[in-house]
Amino acid sequence: MTVVSAPAPSHASAPQRSAAVTTAASVGREYLTFRLGAEEYGIDILRVQEIRSYEPPTRLAHSPDFIRGVINLRGRIVPILDLRVKLQCPEASYTDFTVVVILDIGATVIGAVVDAVADVVTLTPDVIKPTPQFERQGHVDPAFVTGIASLGERMLIVMDIEALLSSDEIGLVTKATPE
Repeated sequence: MTVVSAPAPSHASAPQRSAAVTTAASVGREYLTFRLGAEEYGIDILRVQEIRSYEPPTRLAHSPDFIRGVINLRGRIVPILDLRVKLQCPEASYTDFTVVVILDIGATVIGAVVDAVADVVTLTPDVIKPTPQFERQGHVDPAFVTGIASLGERMLIVMDIEALLSSDEIGLVTKATPE
C-alpha cells in the first residue's frame, strides 16, 4: 500500500512536520487502482466487493455495447459493464490480466471489466488535484472524474464510480440521496 501526502511547510519544526504528515495520512482514503488502456484509474476501495477473473457473461439482447451481459454470482444476477468500451479506450481485448471488479453500490451490485488491477493506494485530499475543464465532447462526462493524483511517475485518474453508474445512459444505480 502506498501512502501519499503533501510535504509539510519548510518553516515547521521536525515534530510539527511529522505530526502534519501523520494527520494528513490518517484522513486519506484508499483507492483500488486499475488500468484501462494506457491510463491508470482509481476508485474508492469501499465500493469493491471482490475481484474475479474474466469469464464471458451471458449476453442480453438489445443492450448497449458496453453492457457485456450478466453473470450468476452466488445466486444473484449481476450486470457486467466493460469500462474500456464505456470510456472509449482504443482497444478492448481480453487477456489473462483482464478482470472483473465486482462493485457494491448501495442495493446494486455490478461487475466492471478492466484491463488489470494494479494496487491499493491511500490518497489524501491535498494530493488529488482538480481536472482541467474542457467543453464536453463525446460520451464521457467530466463529472465522473473527481481529480488527478500524481504518484511519482504515475498519473492516477480518480473516478466517481457511483456517478458513472448513475448516469442517465447507464441507469444502473439510482442515487439514494434526496435531491
